[in-house]
Amino acid sequence: MGEADAESGSDWIRTMPVTYSIDPVRKLIRTTCSGQATLQEIIDHFQTLSTDPQCAGSLDVMLDVSGSELFPDSQNLARVVTELAKVSEKIQFRLCAINAGQDTMFGMMRMFEVYAGKYFKAVRVFRSPADIEKWLDSYQIGDAPASGSSF
Repeated sequence: MGEADAESGSDWIRTMPVTYSIDPVRKLIRTTCSGQATLQEIIDHFQTLSTDPQCAGSLDVMLDVSGSELFPDSQNLARVVTELAKVSEKIQFRLCAINAGQDTMFGMMRMFEVYAGKYFKAVRVFRSPADIEKWLDSYQIGDAPASGSSF
């Protein structure tokens, strides 16, 4: 990509495949992996989180991989969990809700659910953002999170 493309923003998805925001009121990290997000970009994301002053204490995670064009393999997932372990020294993760609409990504995120489970109170994979919001809201009002994944 040339400088002109970067300045015009025409390749925004390609240049920003992993984005996040932190909602301090809900204590929620919203992360989106889109386009052709690479393993290195995901690792960089964890390194960025580890230095973000807003990213501390007890937080929930809403991960949206529905727009990702690349699917991780089990080795990639294991590497991501290694990075997650490093960040969990600073952050006490509570819930992790994953939006994965495509069947292949849904299956890989179910595998991630197993790999990463020990770093969260609960991890659940969903097919729609509305279901994620309901699940997170139900936990916020004191209900125990439902286990298992949404089909």
